[in-house]
Amino acid sequence: MFIKVRRDTLIILILAFILILSGRAMSYVAFASSNSTDDGVPIAGIMVKGNDIIPTSTIKSNVEAAGFRDGSYINGSTLITSQRQLLLSDAINNAEQMVKKSTIPGTSIAPISSVDVQVDSTTGNVVVTVVEDFSILQTNGTTNSTNGTNGTNGTNGTGSSLDYQGTSETG
Repeated sequence: MFIKVRRDTLIILILAFILILSGRAMSYVAFASSNSTDDGVPIAGIMVKGNDIIPTSTIKSNVEAAGFRDGSYINGSTLITSQRQLLLSDAINNAEQMVKKSTIPGTSIAPISSVDVQVDSTTGNVVVTVVEDFSILQTNGTTNSTNGTNGTNGTNGTGSSLDYQGTSETG
């Protein structure tokens, strides 16, 4: 059993389908051809390079505290966060200072001596390169007798201890 459809009804249905389909295609093409958003370039992510001892999560949280977090975006040379607007160069300087205050977990030792924060203002990627300097840690080896007395590190015999000599900042 066939449903009878008149020719003019069929033409109207086909034209409506073509109009809907072309409207969808035009909206997709218009969105894809736009090269920027109204707000600017959103912060895409943070990549940390050069760290050995300090966890990446600690460094990332310090960079996010400086303003480079989800929801922030770059509009020209301005970093716009949910709470404030500041120059991109000031935000980079703040991030470098915050990362230098990163400490080894469980201690107050901050071994990061140099930080380079680079922000790609076209993609929103933040690259943090750190240099950890362990020359501030001095190892003083002491030799003890092995007649059953405790060494400096709590064991019998020869022991060595790590003495921290230098300055550290707690963050």
